Amino acid sequence: MADANPFPKLRAIAVLIDGDNAQPSLLDEILAEISRYGRTTIRRIYGDWTSPNMNGWKDVLQENAIQPIQQFRHTVGKNATDSAMIIEAMDILYSGVADGFCVVSSDSDYTRLTTRIREKGLFVMGIGRQATAKSFRNACDVFVFTENLTPQEENSAPQEEKPKQKSAPATSPTKVLSVMKALPLLRKALENCAQDDGWATLSSVGSTMRSLDSSFDHRTYGCSNLRTMIGRFPDFLEIREERTNGGNTVAYVRRK
Repeated sequence: MADANPFPKLRAIAVLIDGDNAQPSLLDEILAEISRYGRTTIRRIYGDWTSPNMNGWKDVLQENAIQPIQQFRHTVGKNATDSAMIIEAMDILYSGVADGFCVVSSDSDYTRLTTRIREKGLFVMGIGRQATAKSFRNACDVFVFTENLTPQEENSAPQEEKPKQKSAPATSPTKVLSVMKALPLLRKALENCAQDDGWATLSSVGSTMRSLDSSFDHRTYGCSNLRTMIGRFPDFLEIREERTNGGNTVAYVRRK
């Protein structure tokens, strides 16, 4: 059973990509992830296109209808891309043409921008590496780790990572965390949404966990969905299912 999405479909989302802090190899996966939360009406990527560092983007922009925005580096050590993205984001925000934003970057300099967007009542999503500062992650309604967008096989139980060859941080597989690290967040979510009998719907638990921690993602713990993750706690949690009059199955969870 797929996890319920707490946000409505067909939201008009402006996608702003920091070309200096994102990877072209994951562009298809990034756009697919964003599509879960709405329709991408604006797609822009910012960077100095005279730099050879941007060459990897050039082959994928046209086929994905992404508009490249040129931003020259006038001063060594200064990231002009940040300023350009922030200025254009504010223009879009006050134009009223978007219902939400997705900032694709691991740079914490966008923390204030995402906070400002949320203050205006709009949905804001972030996509970046696991190393992204917590302040930026928590400023978003949803933050997705790029490592989780790399396909990988699911293990039936948490395992210790085997030594791997070094690779670029941008494209390395996710660091699978022990599900036990998610237990405090899970318990807090259950406290917040459980009914008087202690039961809560699985979808409400997932929504509450994401509300408490915008970067929560079952994929970070090597699980294909939230139900699989809940099943990793047989000593702490129990699950039951009920069939509705319409024939749908609703899963419930509570603490033992």
